Amino acid sequence: MATTTPLTPSDQRRKPPPLPADALWWALCAAAALGLAGCSSLGPHRVWGTAAGAGYLAAALLASRGRSPRTAGAVAVTGAVLLPLLWLLAVDRAQLEVRVVARSAGLLLAEGTPYLQRPVVPEDFNPYLPGMAVFGLPEAVAGPGPLTDPRLWMGAAFLGAFALALPAGSRSAPLRWIAACPLVALPLAVGGVDLPVAGLMCLGLALAGQGRAGAAGLALGAAAALKWTAWPAIPVALALLAAASRSAGRPADRGEGRRPADRAAARCGLVALLTAAALVLPAALREPGAFRAHVVDFPLGLTDAVSSAASPLPGHLLATHVPGGRTLALLLLGVSALLIALSLLLRPPATTAEAAARLALGLLLAIAFMPASRFGYLVHPLVLAVWAALRETPGRTLFLRVRKQVSR
Repeated sequence: MATTTPLTPSDQRRKPPPLPADALWWALCAAAALGLAGCSSLGPHRVWGTAAGAGYLAAALLASRGRSPRTAGAVAVTGAVLLPLLWLLAVDRAQLEVRVVARSAGLLLAEGTPYLQRPVVPEDFNPYLPGMAVFGLPEAVAGPGPLTDPRLWMGAAFLGAFALALPAGSRSAPLRWIAACPLVALPLAVGGVDLPVAGLMCLGLALAGQGRAGAAGLALGAAAALKWTAWPAIPVALALLAAASRSAGRPADRGEGRRPADRAAARCGLVALLTAAALVLPAALREPGAFRAHVVDFPLGLTDAVSSAASPLPGHLLATHVPGGRTLALLLLGVSALLIALSLLLRPPATTAEAAARLALGLLLAIAFMPASRFGYLVHPLVLAVWAALRETPGRTLFLRVRKQVSR
């Protein structure tokens, strides 16, 4: 009869590395937050930096006095997320992305497309795919208010997806740490569209690692309908599923047809593409010109309006200060994508940790070489790296190997 036995990679036998939670870590977080408060010209960022700096300093003091990591982490989350979030909700202040998402939802309900027809200034552009408008639907339907603010729904989507991507029974400490991390706490409080994308990518890879191809396709397709940055996760998940076939070996005879993992990869890819297409194509085909201007030309810096995503990363520096630098930056972006694709073909990831690391590297290169980019995008590789370290717990089943045994 057919039985299943767990396929346990060597890295799953190792205990995952502990996350930093001592006084030095919280002191460094405090320095980063207070530095942002002193340097930023954005009001919501200054509010966050001040509140978060105080919370991190309190957490550092508690950690230095021997209090438990849970207590220090709870204080850090309170200061870095809850207090600035409640204050900004009360005074109706947010990062620009929150207003863009809310406006896109209203346009989607009224006109069938989340994009303005004739954008002029950067604030008019919506560089996100149509699925992102779903987080603005509560405000579009019920009106503005603290409970309908898009940042609440984006944060909830991220935390929920990230929690589901973690092993059951060991979620509270990682969630507390990731929420308190400055690169995550800042968008949780002021608003950030990258968090739900990162959470869904982790969930999709986790489901792919468990062999649940259809569910992985749904999660990755939903992420791909939010932002272009999620699309690289699909081939990484397919490579992860395909690697299972090498572990399981070849069928005993040709009559068995394709290997289960090959069929699983195909099913995952098909579900992901159909999910993304169902969420993106109706709005894209309604106004193709507006769709291209908002989500293709504007992020690549091909419009007259200049994106506010202008952190001094290599791609932006090349595009700004080197003759022909924009073309060079796009060429480097393409080369890095090609190299990652070749690595997936030649050496596909065998575990979810390897898949997350490969995806994090690819996104890090993309963030570095995009002509219009900013430091906040680093939340993608950060979340993936942290999740990879936490996901591989001892005794966790990754793939299942089917063995045929003759019963007596």
